[in-house]
Amino acid sequence: MSDTTASPDLPTHEGQPSTDTNPQPTPAQDIDWKAKAREWESRAKANKTAADELATIKESQKTEAEKATERLATAERKVAEAEARVLRRDVAIEHKLAKADAALLDTITSEDAMRALAVRLGGQAADEKKHGAYVPREGATTTTVEGEAVETVRELFAG
Repeated sequence: MSDTTASPDLPTHEGQPSTDTNPQPTPAQDIDWKAKAREWESRAKANKTAADELATIKESQKTEAEKATERLATAERKVAEAEARVLRRDVAIEHKLAKADAALLDTITSEDAMRALAVRLGGQAADEKKHGAYVPREGATTTTVEGEAVETVRELFAG
């Protein structure tokens, strides 16, 4: 016969005797969160210093060839970024883009896509200029003022 209920005298898998009621935490069991936070902060600081020391050791153990390779890779990356920046500016100037429109080219890496977007943005700017400040009846004012007030003003200034 197997009994599935745990007796209060037998320890559970955690090593503590089981009880049928749920024990409520008492003030003695409350966790001091500030102390725990300070403990984790001190651990993090210790880990940071250990990581810095490890990085220093790894850097000192590199050979001159590895250091030169890293410098070369960094230089090549900077050259590629500079060439891309020049290409974006050339495309923007070629299509006479405004500064805000040229900034949209910064996110594109493909030259063909850049040029396609520049053509589209340049076309929109041309359309805006063509249909800009259009006033259909500019200079065609035909209303005239007549009457006693006009004659009085003419007499005053005619002298």
